[in-house]
Amino acid sequence: MHAIDQVQLAFDPASLRTLNLVLGLILFGVALDLSLDDFRRVLRAPKAPLLGLLAQWGLLPLLTLAVIFVFDPTPSVALGMLLVAAVPGGNVSNYFTHLSGGATEVSVSMTAVTTAGAIVTTPINLAFWAQFHPGARALLTEVHVDPVQMLTIVGTLLVVPIVVGVWVAAKLPAVAARLRPVFKSGSLLFFAVFIGVAFQKNFDHFLAHIATVFWPVLVLNGLAFALGYGVAAAGRLTEQERRALSIEVGIQNTGLGLILVFNFFGGLGGMAVICAWWGIWHLIAGLALAGTWRRLAPLPPR
Repeated sequence: MHAIDQVQLAFDPASLRTLNLVLGLILFGVALDLSLDDFRRVLRAPKAPLLGLLAQWGLLPLLTLAVIFVFDPTPSVALGMLLVAAVPGGNVSNYFTHLSGGATEVSVSMTAVTTAGAIVTTPINLAFWAQFHPGARALLTEVHVDPVQMLTIVGTLLVVPIVVGVWVAAKLPAVAARLRPVFKSGSLLFFAVFIGVAFQKNFDHFLAHIATVFWPVLVLNGLAFALGYGVAAAGRLTEQERRALSIEVGIQNTGLGLILVFNFFGGLGGMAVICAWWGIWHLIAGLALAGTWRRLAPLPPR
C-alpha cells in the first residue's frame, strides 16, 4: 500500500460538527441567490442548462476516469478524484461567471439543479464510476459505503441550508438583500476556515503529499473548464453561455466532498488531500480564467 493510502487524518466529532456548520453557512449563502424561478427557467429555456448538466453529471466523471488511467495515482487519490467529479458545482461559480461576463442566470440555474440533484447523483455517480477502477472499487468495498446512507447524509447537509436560504430570499427579501454581500465577501473566508478546521492537526500530511496530487488536479481542472466550454460550443450556445458552462463544470463543491471523506472514509489521506487541494486550486484557476476573459475578451452587457 502506498504511503498516502495509509494516512488516516485525525478528526474528532467536534471538528466534524464545525465543518457541517461551515458548509451549511456556505450553502445558505448560495441559496440566498436562488429561487424557484431558477428551476422553472431550466424548463422554459432548457438547452444551455441541460448541456451543462450533461457535461457535469455524465462527461466529467468519464473524463476523470480517463485522467486517472493516464496518471495512475494511488487508489485513495483515484477515489478522491471520482468523488470530486461526483459532487455538485461549487458556491463561487456564479461569482466567477458574472466576473467573466458570462450568463449568470445559466450558472445559477445549474448550481440550483446540481446541488438539489446531488442528493441522488453524488452517491450513485461515485458508486458507478468507481467500479471501473480496481483500486478505487476495492477501497469503496472495503469501507462498505452504503449509497442509501450517503444519500441520506448528503440530503440532510444540502436540503436544510438551501431550503432556509430560498425561504429567506422569497419571504424576507430585505433581510436577504443585507445578507447577500456579507456571504459573497465571506465565502472565501468560510472556505478558508473550512480547510483550516479540516487540517488543523494534519497539515504535515497535506504538505507531505501535495506533490502527489498537484499535477492530476491541475490537468483535470483545466480539462473540466475546457469540457464545459467545448460542450457549449458544440451545442452552438452563445459566448456568454459557453463561459457559464465552462466555469460551472470546472468549479466543484469540494467542501461537500471533504465532509463525505470524513463521514464515510475515516479521513482517508488521498481523498482528503485531493478535495482540499482541488478546493484551493479551482479558486485560483477560476479567478484567473474569469479575469482573463474579462480583461482580454470583454463582452457587452447583457
